[in-house]
Amino acid sequence: MFRIRGTIAVLSAAVVLAAACGNSPSGDGAAPTPDTAAPTTAAPATTAADASEPDAAVEASESDASEPDEPTEPAVDEPASAEEASEPEAVDEPATAEAPEPETDAPAPTTTTEPVVEEPVDPYPHRHDFVPLEGVPGVTDDEIRVAVIGTETNNILGTCILPCFHTGIQAYFDYVNDAGGVYGRRLVIGELLDDELGFNQQRSLEVIDGNNSLAAFQATLLPLGWGPLNDAGIPTFTWNIHGAEAVNRDNIFGNHVIGCPTCTIRSFVWIVSQAGASRVGLLGYGVSETSKVCTKAFADSIDLYGPDLGMEVAYFNDNVAFGLPNGIGPEVTQMVDAGVDFIATCMDLNAMLTLAQELERQGVRDQITLLHPNSYDREFVAAAGDLFDGDYALLVFAAFEYEVDSPLRHAYDQWVPANGGPVAEQTLVGWINADLFVTGLLEAGPGFDRQSIIHSLNQITYDAGGLINPVDWSRQHTAVEPFVYDHAYALHCTSSVRMEGGTFVGFQPEPWMCWPGDTEEWSEPTPTDFAG
Repeated sequence: MFRIRGTIAVLSAAVVLAAACGNSPSGDGAAPTPDTAAPTTAAPATTAADASEPDAAVEASESDASEPDEPTEPAVDEPASAEEASEPEAVDEPATAEAPEPETDAPAPTTTTEPVVEEPVDPYPHRHDFVPLEGVPGVTDDEIRVAVIGTETNNILGTCILPCFHTGIQAYFDYVNDAGGVYGRRLVIGELLDDELGFNQQRSLEVIDGNNSLAAFQATLLPLGWGPLNDAGIPTFTWNIHGAEAVNRDNIFGNHVIGCPTCTIRSFVWIVSQAGASRVGLLGYGVSETSKVCTKAFADSIDLYGPDLGMEVAYFNDNVAFGLPNGIGPEVTQMVDAGVDFIATCMDLNAMLTLAQELERQGVRDQITLLHPNSYDREFVAAAGDLFDGDYALLVFAAFEYEVDSPLRHAYDQWVPANGGPVAEQTLVGWINADLFVTGLLEAGPGFDRQSIIHSLNQITYDAGGLINPVDWSRQHTAVEPFVYDHAYALHCTSSVRMEGGTFVGFQPEPWMCWPGDTEEWSEPTPTDFAG
């Protein structure tokens, strides 16, 4: 443990950066058109629902069959009597002239037709077609097996990483298996490996050498095994807090894309404006280049947009000791003296707790708003009570506090708690990763293998049923450079929440607030719902 302490410090800062800057590309080309494909396995939600309610369908069918519509009798006038017919004097000439006009009051014969109800179209009608396969790792006639690797032991953050990630994947597999699986096979986690923080490469090599899994899933603080997995041609689905380990690797698929760590971040500046702040303090770890880059990006953002919005950087320190072993009292005092009313950091959630407690100790907690890069944890915030009241968190997925009319989200809300998992970031990451994997299977077709899954995913745009900013995998494996938009998000978006009373609350009109991705110019964001 002590042997890798320096490395651990870098890892923790990298985790913080993912939340702070991960979904903050500077621009991303033209926005997607309404008919841009965004494959996701939302379709099993319909299948699963239909499969779980057979009695309702039978009842409806029997009800319709037992009560046929009675045909409506057309109205028939009684013929006039002979006596009435023999009295022509009762009809004068004008009446005779008008008589040829057809009667319009008589009801026309009617028929009853059932309303036409369009069944949802399954984008993958072949999802249950079985094709015998030989020589595909992890695939038998009955199962599709994958490996899950992550950090549990020696987790320096203290948050739920591997267990929650595993739960999200397993819940999604149960959801799909309940609807018949994929291509007549059940989805199975065949290998569950704890990398114990320092052994991610070794665990990855075990998966490669064993060759018993079709794909790999990774949620780790030290991603030393991503390169070997990519080079071995194994499709790998990750908690992508490590942008540098994912870029330019076409076999690595994250829950989102870290666009451009050095680019300016309009969503950050927008949050500062929502807080009504004007003097910004910035903090980052000195031992981590990643944390330094993140802190500098915040400063560049204020420098670029601040003059027009009445903001400025009042305090900057990217040399804070990792873990705050001596507290952060002197730094807070300096920020108070500088008139800071908003603090953004590139530090972990434990450091944010220490910072908030020091602000309270110095009597200024209610005067300074914090932006949390990695504190979207309900248990953590609840334990803090009202300490974080008024603070903000920037997220890379649609926050749970917003209504998202997504079948994938509705299924998550049902299946993850049923598997004993919390509604939390790590379970959702596992769920999204699993959906992306199954999407790759369905895109590849019944004769799938590793390469066809990778090839198929690298041709689509994926939005997890509206739960993430859409990723165009045909171009977003490549690193993004400032002011170059070829490989960036089509829209720069954020899903943000505010902390109140030990919980999170939504304040945006829609789950996402977005800016054009092909420009750096400032504008007010557009409320957006990718599921809508």
